[in-house]
Amino acid sequence: MQGDIGVAKSIDKGATWQQLGIALDEEWHLSYPYVFNYLGQVYMMPESSQKGELRLYRVTNFPLEWELDRIIMKKPLVDSFIIDHDGEYWLFGSEHSYFGAENKQLEIWYSSSPLGPWEPHKKNPIYNTYSSFGARNGGRPFRYNGNLYRIGQDCGETYGRRLRIFKVEVLSRYEYKEVEVPFPFEGSSKGRNAWNGARYHHLDVQQLRSGEWVGVMDGDRVPSGDSVHRFLLGCASVAAVAGLILLSGVLLGAVNFIIPLNWCSDYSGKRSDTLIAWESANAVSLKVRRVFSRLNRTPSYLRSWIKPNTCTGRSVLALVFALGVVLSCTGVTFIYGGNGAEEPYSWKGQFSQFTLLTMTYDARLWNLKMFVSHYSRCASVKEIVVVWNKGIPPKLSDLDSAVPVRIRVEDQNSLNNRFKIDPLIKNRAVLELDDDIMMTCDDIERGFMLWRQHPDRIVGFYPRYVDGSRLEYSGEKYARKNEGYNMILTGAAFIDSQVAFKRYWSEQAKPGREVVDAYFNCEDVLMNFLYANASSSKTVEYVRPAWAIDTSKFSSAAISRDTNRHYKIRSECLRKFTDMYGGMNGRRWEFNSRKDHWDV
Repeated sequence: MQGDIGVAKSIDKGATWQQLGIALDEEWHLSYPYVFNYLGQVYMMPESSQKGELRLYRVTNFPLEWELDRIIMKKPLVDSFIIDHDGEYWLFGSEHSYFGAENKQLEIWYSSSPLGPWEPHKKNPIYNTYSSFGARNGGRPFRYNGNLYRIGQDCGETYGRRLRIFKVEVLSRYEYKEVEVPFPFEGSSKGRNAWNGARYHHLDVQQLRSGEWVGVMDGDRVPSGDSVHRFLLGCASVAAVAGLILLSGVLLGAVNFIIPLNWCSDYSGKRSDTLIAWESANAVSLKVRRVFSRLNRTPSYLRSWIKPNTCTGRSVLALVFALGVVLSCTGVTFIYGGNGAEEPYSWKGQFSQFTLLTMTYDARLWNLKMFVSHYSRCASVKEIVVVWNKGIPPKLSDLDSAVPVRIRVEDQNSLNNRFKIDPLIKNRAVLELDDDIMMTCDDIERGFMLWRQHPDRIVGFYPRYVDGSRLEYSGEKYARKNEGYNMILTGAAFIDSQVAFKRYWSEQAKPGREVVDAYFNCEDVLMNFLYANASSSKTVEYVRPAWAIDTSKFSSAAISRDTNRHYKIRSECLRKFTDMYGGMNGRRWEFNSRKDHWDV
């Protein structure tokens, strides 16, 4: 539960990183590893305020071996840096003497050498103001066009909410002046699902030998102290539910506040010597008896005011019950539900992104708007491609999207357009998703991680089982009954765009595409047959979603709204595709066969 200083290496301008190991591990928390070169020697000045010192380390074997060179200052400074300016060295830092001080204070020291000794600036503290002002340092200062810039943290809403950039106009032993300049950082609009959805508080910009600039920034989906905040709110909700249960018991007559008779002042029975001594010595006992006497009268008073057998009483009890359910759900959500951000899943330590592709037309525009607004905020969605089959396409400004949206207008209304080869799609991973399917971003992220493990397969959320001897299309219940599946519907599935699209538009698949156009159906069934025909090993993977809603049930604009007719057409497709590409005999993969148990 403390920070250490680690090292990572990049040889492609920060696109990918290789972890090299731990450079510095002390018995106290370390962070903000300010590294600089002085007289050919590399030094590191990490934040070690927990130790109460500002310490300087010197490298002995770059980059993983360091030794303590000296203690610069016996002060608990946080996020400090040293800058060479106008022939002198300047140390900027924030003191951590009391809680919250480091977020709103800035102090400066000067010296003729970065090794010290250091003298305080004449106007220290430079700032001691609101935490949102940006007094606390947020990264290495940098020079651009001859000007010096300081990065500051805005800690107003939460620690490290965002960054501010300040241009240093005057820096001398007697004066300091800086002005804020615009920070044209294009933040993500994915909300809490963005990599920096809740906060970002450190930025390091460096100019490469080529003249280009590279920046490294941190980010977090969770505000500072969020876990404690959620736990307290959850406990408060649970306590409120307990209070409502007690109130319901009082109203129904199941709960009475019983006071022992020997607590009452007018009780004439036998009293113990200890109780008599306590009552005479403690005047509070009289007040306690009065409070409990009033509580004892409360149930009868409430029942006389709200009678459970009347209409008003039943309404009050129903309201109390509904409020209890809401508070129970709220408490569970706060304690166990997480912070609301759906994080991507890594595979072999790497993250990636995919293209989301959907096919629709003018009668389903309301579906599309809801679809884009929801899925564009999933963490790993890089772009959305809308295959527009019929009618006047919407304007991009009509869609509330957090990622780029491209509308591909087709000349012919064909379901084959779903898998058309598209050179503008740069991602290998494509999520084919019907615009009427709504599920959580977390389910999408789990499916994406599984596809990255098996990119040669169709990975999706709707399993089907085709019995080779029966050749009748059935729903998921039939697959569950047979305890296995051999098809995944591509209405919600990940595929490899570089393989699947070429396979679908091959000469071999032409007869199948003609069947799809003839029936205006079965394009997903055809894709499964093409995958099965191309490999004797497993070609499909199932991921069970936490929940999924088919919004087409609320609309008449769906080819599957007549289930019996829809299944009849698909059964005919099964027979035709079996004749063309071979059957599914011998192919059946059991549910819950993987270690991740996402296919239960």
